[in-house]
Amino acid sequence: MPRPAWSLFAYRLIVPDEQFDLFACRENRLHLAVRQLELNGRVDRTLCGGFLPASPRWQDLERSILKDRRLCPACRDALSAQRKGLPSAASVW
Repeated sequence: MPRPAWSLFAYRLIVPDEQFDLFACRENRLHLAVRQLELNGRVDRTLCGGFLPASPRWQDLERSILKDRRLCPACRDALSAQRKGLPSAASVW
């Protein structure tokens, strides 16, 4: 069965843990990243444009996370823009 053009499956959630560093964000927030990292890109980044942590703790993205107050607002906005097919200023791909 083919997947729809836009799907939550295309994204992963980065969960901060004890190895949290300043590469992803200066705040302890949940961030989103594209599931299929692009090898020809500049650097692997979150949807909001921050660097991925050195050893990210990945979690599948579930719809309920989109309402979580800990979710980075810029990642949420970028995801919303991509869902609508609009270009996102924060998006790096």
